[in-house]
Amino acid sequence: MKAEKDKKTGKWLIQYRYTDWQGKRRKSTKRGFATKREAEEWLRNFLITQKADFDMKFADFWKMYCADMETRLREHTMRTKKYIVELKILPYFGNKRVNDITAADIRQWQNELIKMGYSPTYLKTINNQLSAIFNYAVRYYDLKSNPCAKAGSMGKSKAEEMDFWTGEEFRRFIDSVMNKRLSYMAFMTLYWTGMRLGELRLILTKAELLALNPKDVDLEKRTIAITKSYQRLGKKDVITPPKTSKSKRVITIPEFLAADIKDYMDSLYDLQEDDRLFPITKYYLEHEMQRGIKESGVKRIRVHDLRHSHASMLIELGFSPLEIANRLGHEKVETTLNTYAHLYPNKQTKLAERLGSEYREDL
Repeated sequence: MKAEKDKKTGKWLIQYRYTDWQGKRRKSTKRGFATKREAEEWLRNFLITQKADFDMKFADFWKMYCADMETRLREHTMRTKKYIVELKILPYFGNKRVNDITAADIRQWQNELIKMGYSPTYLKTINNQLSAIFNYAVRYYDLKSNPCAKAGSMGKSKAEEMDFWTGEEFRRFIDSVMNKRLSYMAFMTLYWTGMRLGELRLILTKAELLALNPKDVDLEKRTIAITKSYQRLGKKDVITPPKTSKSKRVITIPEFLAADIKDYMDSLYDLQEDDRLFPITKYYLEHEMQRGIKESGVKRIRVHDLRHSHASMLIELGFSPLEIANRLGHEKVETTLNTYAHLYPNKQTKLAERLGSEYREDL
């Protein structure tokens, strides 16, 4: 299994035999290496991953994990996973051997992240990514145990409190950003439709608002079609399918919002059907939101919380969880109930009071 020159291309190739995951012996050739050393180093790493010898470095096992999971997970899901692992996990565990990583190591890593002040839900997300890699090693490659299970988790799967604005708070805020038409229309659209923008903590979450084109807006029917999402990866704009199948939907909008959108579109010079209606970033909106909050004096919330503000308004207006789930693009109505359960008890109290009033009127 020595490397040799490829007579056709002048580059190096290496022929080798290996045992695949089904226990069968295979023969293969890898071509296109610039040097002999590069070819031989590639083969050494390849054979290590085929054996899944847990004396290998965690970074090498991560590559093995990615090669398998990239064919099974959605592109966006895999991209998010890579972002978190490469930024928050590999710098700490990448050069450690898989067998040497202990529960104590994981506790120490968790403590370092907790000190950085990340939100509980983000900490939970990071921890879940590490645990998933070890679970994969246990299930498919006979690693004895997942050290994350012994170390315990960190963070919380749900935020304890959900911030949102009342209608009065939003009116005060929107008046303060009216001097910038782009900002005004972006916030109006977010608040009155509940569409996604994505949380800033999780850089790769999808933004429905930022993917909108003129062709998605039907001013006559007063609807906005959500058919795609926007992400900014490095210096590149990436348009991808919506978050889930239910995310693809048509949102009806009130007449005043349709009129505002028409005025906004008419003000844009040479607007084309495939142009982005809001050629901005989440960071721009975050900055603009802080400006509006400072000027209006309303309580501080995140841009993402405008979606929660829309949902709380729909609950207050008496719409059912199923209607709200369809409008927000939730995959299951249970997601709506779990996310906004704390808002429903108030509605139940009002319902009981209304029944009591009806009873008294009948006496």
